[in-house]
Amino acid sequence: MRKLTAFMAGSALALSLGAGSAQAADNEVVVGAAIALSSFIAPYDDAPFKGAQLAIDDINAKGGLLGKQIKVVTADTKSDPAQGANAAIAVLEQGAELVLVTCDFDFGSPAAITAQAKGKIAFSLCAGDPKFGVQGIGDLAFTMGNGTPGEGATIAEWAAKRGWTKAFILNDVQVEYTKSISKYFKARWADGLGTIAGEDTVNGQTDTQIPGQISSIKAAKDAEFILFPGGPGGPPIIRQIRAAGITIPIVMPNSLDGSYWIEAVPDLSNAFVFTMGSIYGDDPDAAVQAVMDKYKAKYGGPPVTSYMLSGYGIIETWARAVERAGTFEAKKVAMEIEKFKDEPLVSGLTTFSPEWHINLNRPQLVIEIQNGKHKALERTRVEKVPEVTF
Repeated sequence: MRKLTAFMAGSALALSLGAGSAQAADNEVVVGAAIALSSFIAPYDDAPFKGAQLAIDDINAKGGLLGKQIKVVTADTKSDPAQGANAAIAVLEQGAELVLVTCDFDFGSPAAITAQAKGKIAFSLCAGDPKFGVQGIGDLAFTMGNGTPGEGATIAEWAAKRGWTKAFILNDVQVEYTKSISKYFKARWADGLGTIAGEDTVNGQTDTQIPGQISSIKAAKDAEFILFPGGPGGPPIIRQIRAAGITIPIVMPNSLDGSYWIEAVPDLSNAFVFTMGSIYGDDPDAAVQAVMDKYKAKYGGPPVTSYMLSGYGIIETWARAVERAGTFEAKKVAMEIEKFKDEPLVSGLTTFSPEWHINLNRPQLVIEIQNGKHKALERTRVEKVPEVTF
């Protein structure tokens, strides 16, 4: 929490030095996006931000929210956490009532802390670390991401149902999200589901060659699958694993959802990714597929990741809460969001509470990859979420 405290202090200082806030027009309400519009995190933020814009278009076409049209303003963090507070200030000074922040705790929390300090709701596009919320930022911070305790446990239960009992964990340690997936997978896996045949770590940002990790995987001869919670830099690691002749299934969380990286691993097979939905035209949920089709019509092609659904879901959430509260006042809107219980959104059944501003048991769609092609396999929901610890 020391890191968060330092960010809070810096954000408060920056806010005190900022210029006076611009006022939105009387017939407008502003949503600000303090996100990565450039550099290596941008692919993670791109799809959900466009999804949010799609939802805003739908609301505006129906007359707006509480009689106001929603206006979007942006500021680029350039994939640099140190720029997060400045980006948040930039959109807050343009009157933002809702601040969208990057799809990761490490990269999104500085902007969220700044919004919290200003008394505005911050919504991460898809951060999965449970610290994104009351515990790590404050009572006005939410995320539409699938929480890592539930996601890690979902993967464990699904693997066990396939009859697998021995896992190799290749833990990408570059961000909290990837470390947290492994942590909660192990907690649920150890609860009578299976054993760990082997384990190693990698840093997807700095480890360009992984001979040691490949040796570790080969040494775990009993391993039936590899859990790889990879982040940016994950595809070259997958390519090296397959190039080494290792063919057992690779199972990945939301962080490796999407089509943007598949060309880096030609003809990848026997791989599975847990996602919010399918971007490949075969989502079994008709409501999800309808939004995917609408996205394709607006932007000329499918989203690069299913995180598009989380962006759409954020605007759905905020709009419903605003309507139920009858106001844009952040505290009252947050209290309405905290009442969500299996709220049907395009991002999935969504639950928030005063304690948890992240979803811990949302159903997830498993995508199978065979011969470089993606196919929706099945939706699955966790039965038992491990205790959340910090």
